[in-house]
Amino acid sequence: MCQLPAAVSRLFAITLTTLLTAQNPAPAPDRPEGEGLGPYERLLLRGAIVIDGTGAPPRGPINVTIHNNRIASVGGPALKPDRVIDARGMYLMPGFVDMHAHCGGKKKAPEAEYVYKLWLAHGVTTVRGVPLGSHAWTEKEKARSAKNEITAPRIFNYQRPRVHDAEGAREWVRKMAGRGIDGLKLGAYEPEIMHALIDEAHKHKLGTVAHLAQLGVAQMNALDAARLGLDTVTHYYGHFEALLKDYVVQPWPVDMNYSDEQYRFGQVARLWDKIHPPGSPEWQAYLQEQLKLGTVFDPTMTIYAAGRDLMRARAAEWHDQYTLPSLMQFFAPSRKNHGSFWFYWTTEDEVAWRNFYRVWMRLINDYKKMGGRITCGSDSGFIYKTYGFGYIEELELLQEAGFHPLEIIQAATMNGAKTIFEPKGTKAPFGIVKRGMLADLILVDRNPLRNLKVLYGTGAVELDDETDQVRRVGGVRYTIKDGIVYDSKKLLADVAAMVQRQKDARAAKAGDDAPRDKPR
Repeated sequence: MCQLPAAVSRLFAITLTTLLTAQNPAPAPDRPEGEGLGPYERLLLRGAIVIDGTGAPPRGPINVTIHNNRIASVGGPALKPDRVIDARGMYLMPGFVDMHAHCGGKKKAPEAEYVYKLWLAHGVTTVRGVPLGSHAWTEKEKARSAKNEITAPRIFNYQRPRVHDAEGAREWVRKMAGRGIDGLKLGAYEPEIMHALIDEAHKHKLGTVAHLAQLGVAQMNALDAARLGLDTVTHYYGHFEALLKDYVVQPWPVDMNYSDEQYRFGQVARLWDKIHPPGSPEWQAYLQEQLKLGTVFDPTMTIYAAGRDLMRARAAEWHDQYTLPSLMQFFAPSRKNHGSFWFYWTTEDEVAWRNFYRVWMRLINDYKKMGGRITCGSDSGFIYKTYGFGYIEELELLQEAGFHPLEIIQAATMNGAKTIFEPKGTKAPFGIVKRGMLADLILVDRNPLRNLKVLYGTGAVELDDETDQVRRVGGVRYTIKDGIVYDSKKLLADVAAMVQRQKDARAAKAGDDAPRDKPR
């Protein structure tokens, strides 16, 4: 076996991990008094319409009582609550689980508070960091969030191995298991190393998720990895390579250079017609084997959606108010910033990506229809995807793929929670609106099943029937994490203030740096 591709793949894994963790953002400040109220001895959510996350239809109006940080009753009597939220006409759901999260870094988002508040403002109460930041940094933030010392979602810590052989892989897993990680974020390692990492991870009840990058996918596609016991495939990498029709590797252009990111990302979309077609016996056999192996698909369609329509992604209506200038600068075409590959993006590139999405969505939806588990992840902070907003776009893309809105909420809540806790051998303590579960919940004043756009912080545009005026409606009203009630609109206002402060600081610096006339 030629070892060069695996060595290069490991180098890529190390480089990407370094990129994601080298400059952690400033830790979140202590949660100030009055930011997030509770937990209460008894909190009553009165008269809500409940979408419980299991796939069951909405029901209501129902009273939901929370005792400290647990759901005490769904539909039971209200027993002298300490606080009442009038939820009549509102829709109550479990908190969302973002299964593919990074916290950025000083270059993009200098303060973790910015990222956390955007997540919470969009109803994301749990994130799986893959990785969120460096191990030590993430463990500290995870512990502070667990104690509700900071305004942040619940954090799970997956880290990426830096290993060179099978024994080193096992040693790394044992060491990191002792240091408290929740799971492994894997690349497309050579088979012996991949087997050692996954096998050792499961011995220590750690989860595994893989980004099967192009440098190693020829010897470790999604089916190869699933046969070794991989829990979750994230992104699209590895699926199409397992379905190639006339080749055993992607037929790259002869002048291909993976280090050129426009080539790297642009060529992905050229796979759409190189595989066994949707519905073919080979297609069905691939999905059936993945189903038998119990593989979870975490597609993260949102993070590549700009490839279909760059102008739309670049001009999204939330950028001006909620995207930091530093983050917007990172997104702009650059040969230094990862994922900023718009060196000369063409109509042909976008058409290829639209064709790719058509087939990719069919793959995801067919797997779901067979009974395969789909989860929701965003990978925001790259490719014009702002934290929180990118997650809601993932929900919309699942609907485009053919999911019913109830299936989407199930993927965003119960499925994510199950996937995190199954390797631990325990039942998920959140992800469903049910008695005894942790009080991680969302309240929105419009029906998200009718229009997922009401979950965006910017809401949806509506023409009022009575006044004939155009208005914004929706946006998450309250996010509840561990029984603590956060005003989602206030969180967004805090984010907008952070963005304005950075704009003002940059304007002031530009003024200071401007050339001045010499005195006469």
